[in-house]
Amino acid sequence: MDTKDSDRKGKTLGPRGGTETSHVRQSFSHGRSKSVTVEHKRKRVVVPKPGAAAASGAGQSPRNAMGQNLSDAEFERRLKAVEAAKAQEAERQAKEREAAEAREAELGRLRAEKDAAERAAREREIAEQRAAAAAEEAAAAESSAAAKAKPAARTPDAAPVDPAAAQAQAARAEAGRPVAQKKTGDRAPVEDKRTRLKGEDDRRRSGKLTIARATNEEGRQRSLAATRRRQERDKRRMMGAGGEREKIVRDVQVPDAITVQELANRMAERVAAVVKTLMQNGIMATQNQTIDADTAALIVEEFGHKVLRVSESDVEDVIVQASEEDQSNLEPRPPVVTIMGHVDHGKTSLLDAIRKTNVVSGEAGGITQHIGAYQVATEGGAKITFLDTPGHAAFTSMRARGAQVTDIVVLVVAADDSVMPQTIEAISHAKAAGVPMIVAINKIDKPGADPNKVRTQLLSHEIVVEGMGGEVLDVEVSAVTGKGLDTLLENIALQAELLDLKANPDRLAEGAVIEAKLDVGRGPVATVLVQKGTLRRGDIFVVGEQWGKVRALINDQGERVEEAAPSVPVEVLGLNGTPEAGDVLNVVDNESKAREIASYRERLSRDKRATLGSATTLDQLLAKAKADKDLRELPVVVKSDVQGSAEAIVQALEKLGTDEVRVRVLHSGVGAITESDVGLAEASNAPIIGFNVRANAPARESANQKGVEIRYYSIIYDLVDDVKAAASGLLSPEIREKFIGYAEILQVFKVSGVGKVAGCKVNEGVARRSAGVRLLRDNVVIHEGKLKTLKRFKDEVREVQAGQECGMAFEHYEDIREGDVIEIFETETVERQLA
Repeated sequence: MDTKDSDRKGKTLGPRGGTETSHVRQSFSHGRSKSVTVEHKRKRVVVPKPGAAAASGAGQSPRNAMGQNLSDAEFERRLKAVEAAKAQEAERQAKEREAAEAREAELGRLRAEKDAAERAAREREIAEQRAAAAAEEAAAAESSAAAKAKPAARTPDAAPVDPAAAQAQAARAEAGRPVAQKKTGDRAPVEDKRTRLKGEDDRRRSGKLTIARATNEEGRQRSLAATRRRQERDKRRMMGAGGEREKIVRDVQVPDAITVQELANRMAERVAAVVKTLMQNGIMATQNQTIDADTAALIVEEFGHKVLRVSESDVEDVIVQASEEDQSNLEPRPPVVTIMGHVDHGKTSLLDAIRKTNVVSGEAGGITQHIGAYQVATEGGAKITFLDTPGHAAFTSMRARGAQVTDIVVLVVAADDSVMPQTIEAISHAKAAGVPMIVAINKIDKPGADPNKVRTQLLSHEIVVEGMGGEVLDVEVSAVTGKGLDTLLENIALQAELLDLKANPDRLAEGAVIEAKLDVGRGPVATVLVQKGTLRRGDIFVVGEQWGKVRALINDQGERVEEAAPSVPVEVLGLNGTPEAGDVLNVVDNESKAREIASYRERLSRDKRATLGSATTLDQLLAKAKADKDLRELPVVVKSDVQGSAEAIVQALEKLGTDEVRVRVLHSGVGAITESDVGLAEASNAPIIGFNVRANAPARESANQKGVEIRYYSIIYDLVDDVKAAASGLLSPEIREKFIGYAEILQVFKVSGVGKVAGCKVNEGVARRSAGVRLLRDNVVIHEGKLKTLKRFKDEVREVQAGQECGMAFEHYEDIREGDVIEIFETETVERQLA
C-alpha cells in the first residue's frame, strides 16, 4: 500500500489545542486507490499577553500573584488577612527581641554583680595577705634589731651558709649578671598571681549562670531546728548532763479497749516501739488494731508508766459535770409551749393565727407531719417558743417527745368534734411529763360548736377546768376569726410567770433535737431547742451517736444568727451524720472528747442491737424457727425526709403484724433513695417506700433495670393504708357466698336443641344469668352448678326481678321436677385485711 500526503488544508483551533486536516491518497493492488482525510492534533501553547512580560519583569501584581479567579471583595479580604498576619508576626518578633534583650540585660546585671562580688573578695583576700606580709616584715625587723643588739648571738632566722654557693654568687657578681636574692617576706605578688589565675580559671569553668551562683548561695545550709538541737546538746554537755534524758513517768488511762496508736499517744512513745514490745510478748498487732485492757496495762508497765484503769462510760463524765448548774447565774427565759391534740382539730391553724403565717397550706394533706418549732413575740414584748406536734395516731413518739421538752401544754380540742382518741393520748403525755395544761377550745365559730360538751367530756379524763371549779385554764378560741387568741397568750404568760422559768446562759449549751433531716445541699440538719446555756457558731458538740462543729445557726425565720439563747429553736448545720430525733445535744471542750463520746455511744448501740437481734441459746433458736415457720413477711425499705417521720413510719408499720403476716422494715433512714437502697431491696425482693423524698438518677435507673418498685408518699396514713393492703395480700383469701334470690319451678318444658327448661317464678330477690344455682328438692341440695340459659318470654335476659316468671336451663343437668326450688347465689372472694 502506498500513501501520499497532499497539501495540508484547513486549520481548526479547539478548546484544548489546534488541529490540521490533510488528504492522503492510498494505493492498493490492481491499480486501485483511495483518498483519506487525516487530522493532525497539536498541543495548545498559551502565549502571554503583551503586558504580562513587563509585569513579570517589573514585579508581578498582587492580583496576578493571588490568582485571577477571585472576586474583588474576596481579594481585598485575603489581602487584609495577609497584611494582618504580617503585622502580628512583626509584633511577635519585636516582643521576642525585647524579651531576649531583657534576659540578656538581666544576665549581664547578674554577671556584673557576681564579678563585682568576686573582685571584692579577691581584693579583700589580697589586702589580708598584704597585711599578714607586713606583720611578718615587722616581726623580721624586730628580730634583726635584736640580733644587732646581740652580735654574739646567732639570729634564729639565719640559714646556714653554703661555701660553694657563696663562691658562685661572687663569680656572678664579678661577671655583671644579676644575683638571685632570696626574699623571705615578700611573697604577696606570687600569691596574687596565683589567686588571679585561679579566679580566671573558675570563671572559665563556671559554665551556665544559675540562681544559686547569682545569689552567692553556698549549697545546703543547716536548718534552724538542727542548730537549736546542737545548741541544746552543747548546753547539756557543758552542764555535765551528757547522758540520756531523765525518763518522764506518766499516768496512762487504760479503758476496756484501746487501739495501739492511741496507747502510744497517751504514753508519748513511738508507735513502732509499742508494736515491737507487743511482738516481743507474742501479740501481732498493727497500730490500728484494738487491744484489751490487760494487754495495754502490761505494755504501759513495761515502758515504765503508771496504769490508771478507767471504764469506757467515764467519757461521759464530762457531760455530767457540765450539766451542774450554778444557781447564782440563772436568768429568766421564755416558756416552751407545745400545741397538742387530735388530728384536724386546728392546732397548726391556731399557731398560724398567732404567728400570722400560713404553715398549714404547706403541709401535705393539710395535716402536720413534722414537729415545728417557732418563737413568737407578744404585744407586751414577751417571747414564747411554740412546738407544733402532729395529731395523727402514727406520731405518738413525736407527741411524747414534744411533751418531754415543754414547759406548758396547750391542749386543742375542736368544739364541734369534742374529745377524740389522740386528745386522750395527748392528755396522757402531758400528765406523764408533769407539766401544766391549758385547754384551748377551738372552732367555736362553727354552727355546731358546743364548748360545754368539751368541758364535760374532759371531766372523765380528770381534767377539771376553772369554769367547773378546777385549776386548769380554758380558753374559747377561733383560728379563723382570731377570737380569744389574746386571752390564750395572756394565760400562757401568767402560767410561765408562776413557773418562774430560769436558765444559765453563760454555761456550755445543752439542748434537745426536735427534728433531724438530711438536706441535699446542706448535709445533716438538726432542729434543736436550746434548753441550757448559749449555743454559738463554732462550738463543738456531741449529739447522740454523732458529733460536729456548729457551722451555721438558722432561726425559725430562715435567718442566720451567731448564737441561740435558752428556749430558742434553731437549725444546726455542721453535723457529721444525722442524729435521732429526741437526742440530747451537749457542747464539749474539744473535738477529741466529742469523737470519743460519739464513738463510745455508737459502739454501745451496735452491741445492744446485736444482742437483741440474735438468739444465743439452742432453745431460743428452736422457738424462733417454730414461730417463723408459718409466718409470712412483707419486707420494705423506708426512706424519709426527717428522722421523726421515719421513726413514726417504722412504728406504724410494725403495729400491722398478726400471727400470720408481719411487716419487716429492712432499713430506714433519712435522705434521698440511693443505689445501695435499691441493691438491698432487690436482694430481699422488697419495695422501697419514699416519704417526701425521691430517688436520684442512678437509683432510678438501677431500679428500672432490676425491677424494684419505688412508691412515693407525702401523707403518712396513705402510706400505712397501702402497706396494710399489701400485707393483707399475703393472707389467705376468704370465700363468701351471698344468696341473691330464690325461684320455684312451676312447670318443666322440653325444648329441642336445648333440653329440659324449667318454667319458674322468682319468689325472692333476683335471678342472674352469671350467678351460681343450687337445686333443692325437699330442702336437700341435689345439684350445684350454673345456668345455661335465662329467658324472659322468648328473649335471653341477664336478670329477672322478684315476682316475675322466667325460663331456666341448667348446664349439664336435666333432672328437674315441678316443685323444686332453685337457690341463686353469688360467690365473692374476700381479701382478708389486717386489723
